[in-house]
Amino acid sequence: MLSSEPKTTAPSSVTQTAAPVSDAGLTMELLELELSLDGFTTGPDGFAAHVRAAASAIDGAFLFELPASGLIDDCDRIAVLRIPQQNGGAAMATIFACLETDGATIRIETPDEKTADLKNFAEAFVDVLQRI
Repeated sequence: MLSSEPKTTAPSSVTQTAAPVSDAGLTMELLELELSLDGFTTGPDGFAAHVRAAASAIDGAFLFELPASGLIDDCDRIAVLRIPQQNGGAAMATIFACLETDGATIRIETPDEKTADLKNFAEAFVDVLQRI
């Protein structure tokens, strides 16, 4: 290369990806919730109480719990939660806390096509409670 030619630099091999805009408001609340659920040791009988306490700690709401019945893979029970979308905001998001079939692990799932009806039911449930 001649000294008069402009120098080019190779592109960096490090890439950063941002969270999708739709999930950006949930990041901190989901992290806090997942950390709270991480210490689960009480087994299937303590699932609802543990999830309820974790949701309450982030100003979320435990709506109800039901058997998974094959709705979500590798899941025995589903707790339906509403959590704040943004710090201090009034908007809430519906998510699911799933007790895995081993009875010892809880994971968070967001609604998808397979669970859209459960999400819609949960939102209708909230609507009814707000009208009472």
